[in-house]
Amino acid sequence: MTPYRAPRWLPGGHLQTLYAALLAPRAQVAFQRERWDTPDGDFIDLDWTDPARGRNNGNPLVVLFHGLEGGSTSPYATALMATAVARGWVGVVVHFRGCGGELNRLPRAYHSGDSAEINWILRRLKSETGASLHAAGVSLGGNALLKWLGEQEMAAKSVIDAAAAISAPVDLMIAGDALGKGFNRIYTWNFLTTMRHKTLAKLVLFPDLCDRNRVLAARTLRDFDDIVTAPLHGYRDTDDYWTRASAKPLLRRIAVPTLMINARNDPFLPAAALPDAHELSTAVTVEFPATGGHVGFVSGGFPGNLDWLPQRLLKFFQAHATA
Repeated sequence: MTPYRAPRWLPGGHLQTLYAALLAPRAQVAFQRERWDTPDGDFIDLDWTDPARGRNNGNPLVVLFHGLEGGSTSPYATALMATAVARGWVGVVVHFRGCGGELNRLPRAYHSGDSAEINWILRRLKSETGASLHAAGVSLGGNALLKWLGEQEMAAKSVIDAAAAISAPVDLMIAGDALGKGFNRIYTWNFLTTMRHKTLAKLVLFPDLCDRNRVLAARTLRDFDDIVTAPLHGYRDTDDYWTRASAKPLLRRIAVPTLMINARNDPFLPAAALPDAHELSTAVTVEFPATGGHVGFVSGGFPGNLDWLPQRLLKFFQAHATA
């Protein structure tokens, strides 16, 4: 497949990122929602392209774990699901807790190192569908998926056939601090708007969850994670969370065929933080194009399209699909 190159009319990491998220034409997918109760009494929502065809009938299944505050309406999600359907595959977008449009039941939410959540979801999907299973993770979802792959090592091969991580911030310390600087604060403001809203709604149900005034005062992801995400999910503080949740130290332990795609001009993760060859297992294929932004990868003439990324993922998955 042709390596990714940004069109001349859309240069720059920020432009690629914003155009893909806000302006590029979007695929239309008719999802069917299913709700799963979690082992600890919470719930998650899964949006299927066709749940009946994904169960024990030989159709390969593409599972997508979205990025921070994303979901099945995210442009990258509809693009991948539409491509999967066109290939005769089944797709499902897994919403992390609280991301399906309804507040989840428990104080906890989701986070970049939520590999335990990834584990039970993928194992249940494998058990229920019996399908050739392929998992993709975008941004936060990509880091969590890579972390699961590294922790599981060979055991992951009994669950999925292949994986892909797109624009994954595998070094959360560098990525998190980068989002607190310069133009990146625009993205942070957008994330904090919805995260703060959810947290304030949770405080009505759980008044001791965190300090309301500190939540309202948070201006960076570092601030928010120190107040909410880290203590809520068993971490001492932001530094502890970003260190222990990062997937980068585990990449050399991955056994499942895995594709990593990160643009070198991704504003969320500086090129210097991308893993070197000695930090990767032989099962990991990396593609680090010069351009593409953060989950951008717009291609074609104006007004562009988002076809390159899902086609690249499906080609990789097809090469590793079991009968």
